[in-house]
Amino acid sequence: MTTICDLPEDVLVELLSLLPARDLLRTCRLVCAQWRAVVDLTTLWKRKCQREGFYLQNLDRSISDWKIFYILCSLKRNLIKNPCAEENFQHWKLDKNEGDKWKIEHLPGPHGKEMPSSKVHKYFVTSYGPCFKSQLITLQKEGYWNQLMDEKRPEIVVKDWYAARFDCGCRYELTVRLLSEDYIVLEEFRPEPVVIEQWNDAAWREISHTFQNYPAGVRYIWFQHGGQDTQFWAGWYGIRVTNSSITIGPLTLL
Repeated sequence: MTTICDLPEDVLVELLSLLPARDLLRTCRLVCAQWRAVVDLTTLWKRKCQREGFYLQNLDRSISDWKIFYILCSLKRNLIKNPCAEENFQHWKLDKNEGDKWKIEHLPGPHGKEMPSSKVHKYFVTSYGPCFKSQLITLQKEGYWNQLMDEKRPEIVVKDWYAARFDCGCRYELTVRLLSEDYIVLEEFRPEPVVIEQWNDAAWREISHTFQNYPAGVRYIWFQHGGQDTQFWAGWYGIRVTNSSITIGPLTLL
């Protein structure tokens, strides 16, 4: 009687590559020594990458572990929730909310410009007092287990968009911290505050940073941004922010 174990290896690779990664690693790999060997094959994970659009031929030499590459590709998404104000202030902690407080406006807004991305329709805007908001990302909850973060140290890419009103000066600040289990800062990105003068071009600008080769032990990512206007006008004349993102490798994919 012929069983699935009697199938040629290439056929078994093709069949098993149809299964979700979780099933392969948690169930199929434990069936027998033969299945474990097949699940560990580079060809199986490369086949999964091909099937799901993660494979690019020019990556062949640069990828040392196709299994990890596939897992990182399948997990990759924006870890910032409600980045474009579509859910009011949900998921954001308002750390400072002074002046006339944070507000949400529709693009392009008074004396403003449209975003380069047509998918973004709203932004958060600050007032004449300090306005800062933050999110704390728990990596394990997002599918990034401790061993993966400690051994592979995948790239962590941070992006944010900010703009000023044409008719008022303002200040923009960003801080991103990689934190340990005990909330100790292991690495930080905190550029100099951006001060925009009155009568500016009101253009949206992107700020970006990639964390690489950071220390082991990263369990959380803390993201905070905000600012205020520099002329202390009542209302919402301060910095505008939207379309924030944090993604975890590989850099080869959008």
